[in-house]
Amino acid sequence: MTTNEITFEKMDGVGIITLNRPESRNALTPNMISEIGEAIESCKRPDVRAVLLTGAGGGFCSGADLKFLMETLEKSGQEGIQEYIRALANDLHNKVVLGLRRLEKPVVAAINGVAAGAGFSLTLSCDIRVAARGARFLMAYANIGAPADGGSTYLLPRLIGASRAMELYFASQPTSAQAALEMGLVNQVVEDDALHRHAMETAVRLAQGPTLAYARVKALFNSSWENDLPAQLDAETAAFADISLTADFQEGIKAFTERRQARFQGK
Repeated sequence: MTTNEITFEKMDGVGIITLNRPESRNALTPNMISEIGEAIESCKRPDVRAVLLTGAGGGFCSGADLKFLMETLEKSGQEGIQEYIRALANDLHNKVVLGLRRLEKPVVAAINGVAAGAGFSLTLSCDIRVAARGARFLMAYANIGAPADGGSTYLLPRLIGASRAMELYFASQPTSAQAALEMGLVNQVVEDDALHRHAMETAVRLAQGPTLAYARVKALFNSSWENDLPAQLDAETAAFADISLTADFQEGIKAFTERRQARFQGK
């Protein structure tokens, strides 16, 4: 599926979402956000077992396209721009951020260049982040006198700690891929020309795994921030009991006893 501002294709059980405005380093527009949301919905189908999110050209995503903000301000004034921002943020948060976090599939980000502002936040919504060595990370919000959005105020402190998260926001300076790896912002750094192959291999490996179990663990990790320990233990018990009825779990047990590699099918 190719739309105006993204592409979506399925390969080897992986749904590949590519942000496709390379001339603007894949800056987000209202239409683009809606298209990403539609692609995420398409990834709910059973033949998609993992997701790869990346950008076309030399950048991952440079954030919201500020030209649209300026045009709205000039045409509609302060009330107009407030409504525009409210609608844009609500769509980003509900269709994309929550869409990725609630998606019952592992999501891999292949970060091929700059990830700034909302593009930076978008990487945080993914489960695994693989960065090209030349990638750069920038919160950028403070540079335009704005607070952070895109779920970054929730997800970033949980990844790297509250103090370092505040430091990244205050500094509004690019962070290298290596520094991002060292602080736990990304999982892996690979050479630029190996990024797509490596990220795709990671996504395919996940697609061939016990995806029902992945989905339950993803949900458990998400709920752990709100639950106390007894509630989380109860949730783990319920999840394990449910998974025990699946063909994948029974195949895993059988493969273990037969000393062979399990063949999971997401069932």
